[in-house]
Amino acid sequence: MNYPDFIELPFIRETNPPKGFDNCDQYPESLPRYFIEHYTKEKDKIFDPFMGFGTTARVAEEMERIPYGIEADGARHALAAAALEHWQNILHADSADMLQYPWPKIDFCVTSPPYMRTYEQWNPLYGGHPGYKGYDAYLQRLGYIFGQVKQRMKKKALIVVQADNLQKPRKSYTPLVRDFSTVISEHFKPEAEVIVRWTNPQDDYSHTHCLVFKNA
Repeated sequence: MNYPDFIELPFIRETNPPKGFDNCDQYPESLPRYFIEHYTKEKDKIFDPFMGFGTTARVAEEMERIPYGIEADGARHALAAAALEHWQNILHADSADMLQYPWPKIDFCVTSPPYMRTYEQWNPLYGGHPGYKGYDAYLQRLGYIFGQVKQRMKKKALIVVQADNLQKPRKSYTPLVRDFSTVISEHFKPEAEVIVRWTNPQDDYSHTHCLVFKNA
């Protein structure tokens, strides 16, 4: 299968959450739409284990696919599920527990895990539990979760993971693209890295990275 080195997409969030919700970590609909259009077919099952406000799921339904997803935050889960016809496939749960749910095998996954910086202690994959603080615990948990994703996916299914490297003035650089690739490659075969250049960049956010893996 061929993958482009670069693509250009518009950075336009077509749906915003209600007032009071922060959607700074929400990718625009154009991103999952591109990959779903090019690498899936109608009626395929599309999975997002970190679904947030449900962007991937809404695009999947729009394109006649069947969404599945998990979101740990109750408010975000409620907003996402309420907007979907297949709301019963959207769980308020921890992605690390996904194998306990009787889902069918999944055809395609596109997602973006919650980010963490190398110097931070609050671990978003444990809801800030003090027993699992720090970046190393974050990466270990991320690897465990993608090990569960592997068991949910069909053989040869593709997984697309959006990632950004993080730089903050006077703070350490966080190479999330490299670290995501290293951790996820323990479970999936790396296929490609697609650079997405935004046609209308927001606040110096000119591009992002989409890592493509196969369940070999």
